[in-house]
Amino acid sequence: MKVVAAMSGGVDSAVAAARAVDAGHDVTGIHLALSRNPASYRSGARGCCTIEDSNDARRAADVIGIPFYVWDLSDRFHEDVVEDFMDTYAAGRTPNPCLRCNEKIKFAAVLDRALALGFDAVATGHYARLEHTVDGGVELHRAVDHGKDQSYVLGVLDDRQLRHSLFPLGETPKSDVRREAAARGLLVADKPDSHDICFVADGDNTGWLREKLGDRAPNHSGRIVDEAGEQLGEHDGTFGFTIGQRKGLRIGRPAPDGKPRYVLDIEPVSGTVTVGPRERLAVETIRAGSPRWCGAPLPDGSTTEVTVQLRAHGEEHRAVVRIEADRVDIELLDPAFGIAPGQAAVIYQGSRVVGSATIDATERVSA
Repeated sequence: MKVVAAMSGGVDSAVAAARAVDAGHDVTGIHLALSRNPASYRSGARGCCTIEDSNDARRAADVIGIPFYVWDLSDRFHEDVVEDFMDTYAAGRTPNPCLRCNEKIKFAAVLDRALALGFDAVATGHYARLEHTVDGGVELHRAVDHGKDQSYVLGVLDDRQLRHSLFPLGETPKSDVRREAAARGLLVADKPDSHDICFVADGDNTGWLREKLGDRAPNHSGRIVDEAGEQLGEHDGTFGFTIGQRKGLRIGRPAPDGKPRYVLDIEPVSGTVTVGPRERLAVETIRAGSPRWCGAPLPDGSTTEVTVQLRAHGEEHRAVVRIEADRVDIELLDPAFGIAPGQAAVIYQGSRVVGSATIDATERVSA
């Protein structure tokens, strides 16, 4: 097959590209330019969108012996990922930009361009597995290394995208990938993993949002109250909070019982942030929308026992899901804490990813 290997400049994508070559594919390496001003994105080990990363990717491609190009997708990335990030926070919700990047950029814009240029598939360094079924279908499964598993952020991929994807690292522990990179002579073998949000230059999400949102934020200031409505403090922007947050509340006085307070609710129109004890974060029911199915969808009107993952590095929760048209109702058999609208609920059956949906609302455990 003719394969585009998306090379971020890190060790995982470099080894994935090399393995695609070993598998006999005709491989071309590409690096995505996601900002017209790369210095405004993270540098060093904290990001994946810098000039440094582009150079690391080019050097890795030279060692592997494959052609290498840079594809400028900065406009598409800004519109589909950065703008979505800002809009979601302004609405009092919590986005996952990495998931959105996979959906809109790596497996949509990149895949569409690759297919148009005559390529057959896109290979990435994600830790996930693809399994082909007897009827010719394809399923997305968790990686063997559950500590590095990235199937959660791939839960937005549909059947067509999966059929044109390769995940060469899904069967391999991360430690073995680093050793393999060193044996191949790849200089990124010891490069630290990227983390956090690549387009927030200094890691200060709140400061970045305050600067970028401007008048788009409904309220730059407002009240912090307890569940009885008593004012405990003030804030300078609801976008600085997320459901379940404990640190940085700046309330100034402890709860009567001396226990920490957590963000329970965010009302962006009035600018009100409600805080309370951790036990009030316990959620038993989730309503989600905009489902995307990785292969065959769950039938409309069906009720199915599954597990769900609600954060990129969160635990699995036993649940029952009910499908009604474009709505997914999730009843958690074990409560989850600090679940925020805007996050993704990714549905699993065993190791298989069934699909994902965006959380619209939650219902907490009765007091």
